[in-house]
Amino acid sequence: MTMNTLPETSSATPLDVRIVLVAITKHGAQQTADLARRLPQASVCVADKFAPLMAGLPNPVRAYSGAFRDEIATLFADFDQVVFFVSLGAVVRLIAPHLKSKDEDPGVVVVDDAAQFVIPVLSGHVGGANAMAEQLAAMLSATAVLTTASDVGKTIPVDILGRELGWKVEAPKINITRVSAHVVNGEPIAVVQETGSPNWWTRSTPLPGSIHKFERFEDVDLNRFKAVLWITHAEITPERWQQLSERLVVYRPPQEVEA
Repeated sequence: MTMNTLPETSSATPLDVRIVLVAITKHGAQQTADLARRLPQASVCVADKFAPLMAGLPNPVRAYSGAFRDEIATLFADFDQVVFFVSLGAVVRLIAPHLKSKDEDPGVVVVDDAAQFVIPVLSGHVGGANAMAEQLAAMLSATAVLTTASDVGKTIPVDILGRELGWKVEAPKINITRVSAHVVNGEPIAVVQETGSPNWWTRSTPLPGSIHKFERFEDVDLNRFKAVLWITHAEITPERWQQLSERLVVYRPPQEVEA
């Protein structure tokens, strides 16, 4: 493998992530070059024979020789978002041996050959692939094909609620899984917000009717709700976690932004 390593740029997308645009065919490389001009902070990865198509771009260019499958481990290690101008089926086969977990894997996005559809394939929420796909779709005048239930259903993404506001999620993984299921199934959910920015609902659609907002935990009738999303700085006692079992997810806004 040969690779040209260029300095990273200081520019950042709204997600402040390390992005690489990947192509393995001449047409894909041409599409990559077109998109790279609009994303000067992104790196580009192409076969060395297509590297001349990247001439004049401000982007870092990673040129490889040999089998492309040998590049995947490096791309997964070096980048937060991997955008493939490669067929979806090929991408699935290429990345399969390298998958670990949604907490570790980068976001993976596929753009079809005609640049009509942008498909988040891996790590849609935690890895940011859904947001990346929507951003790229807007740039390409394409359609983002989102399949995660909370996005399709226009409801709360439990695992990343408030992330753009600096909130940290605090809960066992099983809680996030169970509560996410309750949310996407439209079951009654209590959102208790004691602190943090109130501007956490950013979708253009109204908050679903199954989501009920409270200012104090004490006001929640726990028998009425399948789960509780608690936005607080308060200490959650072991007894409270045990009481709510797998029904509780806690969010911690940054202390320094409080009024």
